[in-house]
Amino acid sequence: MSEEQITPNNGSYSADSIQVLEGLEAVRKRPAMYIGDISVKGLHHLVYEIVDNSIDEALAGYCTHIEVTINEDNSITVQDNGRGIPVDYHEKEKKSALEVAMTVLHAGGKFDKGSYKVSGGLHGVGMSCVNALSTHMTTQVFRGGKIYQQEYEIGKPLYSVKEVGTSDITGTRQQFWPDGSIFTETVYDYKILASRLRELAYLNAGLRISLTDRRVVNEDGSFKSEQFYSEEGLREFVRFIESSREHLINDVIYLNSEKQGIPIEVAIMYNTGFSENVHSYVNNINTIEGGTHLAGFRRALTRTLKKYAEDSKMLEKVKVEISGDDFREGLTAVISVKVAEPQFEGQTKTKLGNNEVMGAVDQAVGEVLSYYLEEHPKEAKTIVDKVILAATARHAARKAREMVQRKSPMSGGGLPGKLADCSDKDPSKCELFLVEGDSAGGTAKQGRNRMFQAILPLRGKILNVEKAMYHKALESEEIRNIYTALGVTIGTEDDSKEANIEKLRYHKIIIMTDADVDGSHIDTLIMTFFFRYMPQIIQNGYLYIATPPLYLCTKGKVKEYCWTDAQLQNFIDTYGGGSESAVHIQRYKGLGEMNAEQLWSTTMDPENRMLKQVNIDNAAEADYIFSMLMGEDVGPRREFIEENATYANIDA
Repeated sequence: MSEEQITPNNGSYSADSIQVLEGLEAVRKRPAMYIGDISVKGLHHLVYEIVDNSIDEALAGYCTHIEVTINEDNSITVQDNGRGIPVDYHEKEKKSALEVAMTVLHAGGKFDKGSYKVSGGLHGVGMSCVNALSTHMTTQVFRGGKIYQQEYEIGKPLYSVKEVGTSDITGTRQQFWPDGSIFTETVYDYKILASRLRELAYLNAGLRISLTDRRVVNEDGSFKSEQFYSEEGLREFVRFIESSREHLINDVIYLNSEKQGIPIEVAIMYNTGFSENVHSYVNNINTIEGGTHLAGFRRALTRTLKKYAEDSKMLEKVKVEISGDDFREGLTAVISVKVAEPQFEGQTKTKLGNNEVMGAVDQAVGEVLSYYLEEHPKEAKTIVDKVILAATARHAARKAREMVQRKSPMSGGGLPGKLADCSDKDPSKCELFLVEGDSAGGTAKQGRNRMFQAILPLRGKILNVEKAMYHKALESEEIRNIYTALGVTIGTEDDSKEANIEKLRYHKIIIMTDADVDGSHIDTLIMTFFFRYMPQIIQNGYLYIATPPLYLCTKGKVKEYCWTDAQLQNFIDTYGGGSESAVHIQRYKGLGEMNAEQLWSTTMDPENRMLKQVNIDNAAEADYIFSMLMGEDVGPRREFIEENATYANIDA
């Protein structure tokens, strides 16, 4: 799946290939502009920027293995077996090309069309940005039988590039230490890195990526590590996503071709569920807002399936009209395109805007899907039958949806009776708490700030939308109440399931449940609802989870709330001399155990509370986890809970 190199300069990759666009000055002043944020997400983005450079070498056909290591001191090492960054003299900058690439923003081979046909990375800031945001960075280049090295502090070279040895391998080795004065978090999460590296291995068939954590030693003395490698690429990727679902057909409909100079790879499966799960990528970037490649895919899918169904006389007795959504119910697909000069737009700059890509994807998918349907009539009939069932159910959902719309503020109806609304009408200032149970809801209503905080009590566990047909979900009173309280409209003239959040009444939607197993289950049910039916809420950063304290610790006149066992132990050590019997510990299992003032001061007061923002760092991984947690297959769910359970001993 590697790309051929364009070779106007006889295929050379040298100092002349490194083009300089601008300097590094602003990176440390406005780091979030370059890496997204300065918390956990931005911290891990540093690794991705370095790995992206190695991926570029793989796309150009020169790299087959990338090694990522989390070191004992929490620094990161990335080494590849590519050509190695050029080290020869850069005429314009009057220094080594390596130093230019490491110290000048937007300097790199990806800006020279003669070096890379396509390149990964969303912002293209790469190594120099990582260098600027690291207290120390060491680069070693293995090239031409020699080893070259340069070190940096906060982006500034400590010495000129020098030879430090000989070697019979080629490639680049980078080690960096993130700057704790920039980042709010500097501890790397193995699972976050593993998730992205696994995704990259699927997207780049034949590329081997390893991850080693030297902070964790196994019983045999080895370090914790994983290898990510995919021989079949997107075929395996879509099977991984679908592994927790019941397949409608066992085949993966697959294409890997090039249209209009654009390499296109697509893998499609159908399941017996009711959601559409399409994950799209451009140059290995997850385009969570879609774009022209996704539009081309949907257009081809609808047109081709509808034509086949009509030509096969399968729609003659169908009394309902078929719409585009019906063809995508139960669909899981991964789309990956390589675009030489991608144009990104949208809220998070992850929406592809290149118009030429739409037609290319449309043509490629239409050809392959038509061929598959003709060659597999049994499977084709199964898919079309599912489409007809979806259309029938959609018409049944229309009545349920109209019940929601009639109660919607946009149509002049009232708000849910249980909703205690706030007085401010500016959505950017307003918060809606989704609270477990009437009792806790009553306490929250008493403790809230009525100016900007609204409370909607939910009765027990809401419907698991992963297992329910769309119209059944809309018939659920609790789900209807959430839709109505939020002020969103559902669907358009063609009966689409998509929610319109333009008139969303709150820009902070906070799930507030008990700190126990049941509370965690309700959290997951509500997050599943938003992920499947209103993903824009999560994508825009509007969904949060409240974190009520686990303990109230007292010793004489000293009172402290503790949110973690570590905080509890610190209180015991400080005031109890290390013994729990000197101190009084109250374990909060439910919100109802706190009075209104306590709930306000610990969990609802913006000055003191801790909110967890719900993000989708890896949509495909999230898709798999939600289907695994909320689906029918018990085995994988049990394994996941045993490995990740936070409240394993709470109720013992």
